[in-house]
Amino acid sequence: MGFDLIVKNGFIVDGSGMPRYRGDVGVRDGRIVEIGRIRAPAARVIDADGLIVAPGFIDGHTHMDAQVAWDRLGSCSCWHGVTSVVMGNCGFALAPCKPADREWYASCLTAVEDIPTEAMLAGIDWSWETFPEYLATVERLPKGINYGMYIGHSALRMYVMGRRGLEERAREDDLRQMEQAVGEALRAGALGLSTSRATTHVTPDDTPVASRIADWNEIARLVGAMAELDAGIFQVGPDISGGAEQRACLEELRRIALASGRPVMFGMLATRQGRDPNPWDFQTRFMDETAAAGGRMYGQATTRSINAVFSLRSYLPFDVLPAWKELRSLPLAEQKRRLADPAIRARLVAAEAEMKPRDNVLQGGGAATTDPRKPDYDNLFPMMSFDWDDPSVAELARRGNRHPVEVMIDLMLENDNRVFVQPIVNERPEDVLNLLRHPRTLATFSDSGAHVCQEMGSSLQTHLLHYWVRQKQQFTLEEAVRMLSFDNASAWELPDRGLLRPGYAADLVVFDESRIKPLLPTVEQDLPGGARRLVQKAEGIAATIVNGKVTVEDGKATGEAAGVVLKGRLAA
Repeated sequence: MGFDLIVKNGFIVDGSGMPRYRGDVGVRDGRIVEIGRIRAPAARVIDADGLIVAPGFIDGHTHMDAQVAWDRLGSCSCWHGVTSVVMGNCGFALAPCKPADREWYASCLTAVEDIPTEAMLAGIDWSWETFPEYLATVERLPKGINYGMYIGHSALRMYVMGRRGLEERAREDDLRQMEQAVGEALRAGALGLSTSRATTHVTPDDTPVASRIADWNEIARLVGAMAELDAGIFQVGPDISGGAEQRACLEELRRIALASGRPVMFGMLATRQGRDPNPWDFQTRFMDETAAAGGRMYGQATTRSINAVFSLRSYLPFDVLPAWKELRSLPLAEQKRRLADPAIRARLVAAEAEMKPRDNVLQGGGAATTDPRKPDYDNLFPMMSFDWDDPSVAELARRGNRHPVEVMIDLMLENDNRVFVQPIVNERPEDVLNLLRHPRTLATFSDSGAHVCQEMGSSLQTHLLHYWVRQKQQFTLEEAVRMLSFDNASAWELPDRGLLRPGYAADLVVFDESRIKPLLPTVEQDLPGGARRLVQKAEGIAATIVNGKVTVEDGKATGEAAGVVLKGRLAA
C-alpha cells in the first residue's frame, strides 16, 4: 500500500534525545506509519537529504484565543516550526462569556496582552457563550496548526459573578457554579485551568483582573474540581514582584500541588530589576523541594530576554511628551521628513529632558505612561542581528559623542522598521541558560498571539536552535529538539505528539541545522481592521507538516489547514 507522503533521506532527530540517524518517514491518513528505508510509492515525496527531520514543536504558553478566529495559518508560531500550541494561559480566555460582556473581555485582553480591541471586534464571529461552545467553534475553524486550551479563571469568574467578580470574594453558590463549569470544560476537552496572580495583570480601569480578586481557597476549590476527575493541568501567571510576596505565592502553589496531585505550571523569570528580586535558583530549588514532597510542578521558561520593543512604526518611549505627541500623530512619511529637519530634531532631543530620571521600578513595555521615565539607554538595544550582541544605544552615543535620542533618530531614519529592544526580565543570558538546563523547566514561554507590538516571543524555537545550539553550543541539537517536542508533549499529557514513532500524529518539521534562525521582526498592519503587530519569520525551515499535510514550505503557506483541537483525556 502506498503513502500519502514520504519524507526521504533525512537525518531523523526523533524527539527522544537519542542520536540522529538516516531514514525515511512514511505518512498515511495523518499518521506516521513507517520509519526506515521506504521503497513504496507515495502521492508526495519530500527530499530531505542533508536536512533534519524532527517532531513538530509544541508551545504551551500562548494567547492565540482571538487570533485563531481570523488567522488560519497560526502566525507567527507556524514560521518557527511550531505545529501545536496551548492557549488560554494566565486566566485570560474568551470563554465562558455572556454576550453583554464581549467587548469588556476584549478590552481586558488589550490591557493585559496588547491584543488590539479593534482587531478582536472586527475579526471574531463571537457566537459562543460557554467553554464547550467555544471549543466547538475552534474545532470548526480552518487551522494550520493544532490548538489545545485552558478554561480561564478570570473569564470564568466574570461569567459566574458578573462585575462582582472584579470586587468581591466568591460566595458558596459562586464556587459551586465555577466548580461545575471546570468539570464541564474538562469533559469537553479543556487541558486544564489557568489563573493569574501577577501584579502586572490589570483591567482597562487599572484594577486587578478578576482572578487576582479570588482568594487561595477559591483557587484550591477549582483545582480540587480537576482532582476529583483526576484530570487537568493548573497553569498560573505567578506574582513576580519579588520579595516576600513572590515567595508567599509560590508557597500557596506548593500547597495546591500537594493537596490536589495535579500538575502545576508557572512562568519562571530571572531579573535584577524591581524591588527585592528573588534569585532565579530560588524558583528551581522550590520546584525540586515540591517534587521531593510529592507534588508535580513545572517551570515555563523562554530562551532569551523578554523585551519591550519600540519602533517608529509602533511605540517609542517618548510618545507622551508634547513635542513627540504632535509628531507621532502625523503620517509616517511626514514624521520621517520632520525627523530629518535639524531644528525639529533639536527640539525633540531637548524634550527628553522633561522625562523623570529612571528609578528601580520594574520597567514595562509598550507606549510610555503618562508619568514617563527616561529610558535606560544602557539597556536599550537597536536590533541589528539576533545574536544578543548588538551595542546599546548608550554605547553608540558614547562612540559618536551624541545624545542617545539623536542616535535613535538616525537609526530610525536609516530603517523605519528598525526595532529597539529593552530587556525587562531575563536580562543576563547566563541566567536564562541556567533556567533552561533545569530538568523541571520547559522551553515554552512564547506568549505568541499577545503583546503584538511589544514582544516577539514566537521565535523562541528557532532562537534556541540558532543561538543556544549552533552559536553557543550549550545544547546538542538532539537535546534541544527533545526540549521543544517530547518534553512539552509529556508535560501537557499529549499522548500522540512530540515523537517520531509509528502510530503518532504526523507533525514534523524539516530544517537545515546550519541555517535555521529567526529573522529580524518588522511592524506590519495585517490584523483585522488594519491594526498593527510585530511580524517575525525564520529561515532554514524547508517544510512544516501538520497531521500529514504540508502547511508551510520554504516560509510560504500552502493553504492546507489540517490542524485539530487537542483535547484532554476525558474527552479523548
